[in-house]
Amino acid sequence: MDTFSQVEKKRFWILVIIVSISGFSQGMLLPLISAIFERDGVSSALNGLNATGLYIGTLLVSPFMEAPLRRFGYKPIIIGGGILVFSSLLLFPLWKSVVFWYILRLLIGIGDHALHFSTQTWITSFSSQQRLGRNVAIYGLSFGTGFAVGPLFVPLVNVFEGLPFIVSGILCMLAWSLVFRLKNEFPDVIKGKAVEERFFTRFKATIAVAWLAFLGPFGYGFLESSLNAMYPVYALRSGISLTAVSLILVSFSFGGMVSQLPLGVLSDKIGRRPVFLIALGGGTVSFFVASMVETSSLAVMSMFFIAGLFVGSIYSLGISYMSELTPKQLLPTGNLLCGIFFSVGSLTGPFLGGLFLEMEASFSFLLLISMFLGLLFFVSLMGKIKSNRTMA
Repeated sequence: MDTFSQVEKKRFWILVIIVSISGFSQGMLLPLISAIFERDGVSSALNGLNATGLYIGTLLVSPFMEAPLRRFGYKPIIIGGGILVFSSLLLFPLWKSVVFWYILRLLIGIGDHALHFSTQTWITSFSSQQRLGRNVAIYGLSFGTGFAVGPLFVPLVNVFEGLPFIVSGILCMLAWSLVFRLKNEFPDVIKGKAVEERFFTRFKATIAVAWLAFLGPFGYGFLESSLNAMYPVYALRSGISLTAVSLILVSFSFGGMVSQLPLGVLSDKIGRRPVFLIALGGGTVSFFVASMVETSSLAVMSMFFIAGLFVGSIYSLGISYMSELTPKQLLPTGNLLCGIFFSVGSLTGPFLGGLFLEMEASFSFLLLISMFLGLLFFVSLMGKIKSNRTMA
């Protein structure tokens, strides 16, 4: 029977609140530090490299996340990740250094990954197939809402440079305290031969059945990091004000918020892949048009909103697609891989964006985004998967 118990409802909404504050801190941190470094004369290449700290942290800790989750359960991993994140945020104002801030971003990446890995696995493990798209969409919507609000706090830097970090740190601390109200649970136990399988063997088995779904987290990671870390630099150099840049980024996030739940519900009804292709195709066209009208901040803002309507949901669509394709015993591995692909995409975004800005190419930065999404659309359209959710 497709119903939520009171305990499940309480657990679900607490996890949603926690993820929204995580989205807020990430949405604020990327453009905030990029703007500070640009104002201080830090090169765009070094600026982009510094932004990778968040995602390097995720990649470094990924091979070691699954075993503690299976051993200790969801709650301790979320608590540990939360302590790491808000402690790091509160340390930013103490010393402004490219190296020190890189280390702090790396630690935040580790803490955020612990949060997302645990909450995603927890939600996908107790969600029925009939509610999977809806629940994951709400999860994505909560993150997107926080991420949309984040850039609006960037101008606080004009009051006191450390104020945005302090506000974010306190909000994270309050949100993570809610997890103490939850009863700890554990992922499904891997039975039989799979118990002896090595870490990379499970990875290989999961990728074999769900690789197409991982393009969603990979693509969203690229978009999030390139738009929030490198687009502000490109826009500021093009004469767009910091306030206008913040509103443009918010418009993209707001578009994702508006369409997140409808696309999730639609994927429950007509299938994950068709909706995924519609999202990628719409995003490709939207950013292409944005690159043609970028002399007008209002026009770019409008196209960013339309792009958000399509591709603002590809992360949550990818998670629900993966959860549908992956055997339940391998859901922790699948969610871990979502985080890894997201991080790889996030590393690719600032790297290519930094190179682009250094080369001072004759074409628009937004055209680069459109070409990337077009490539993902083509791969998704032509790709084949070996779906076998019942495999052991």
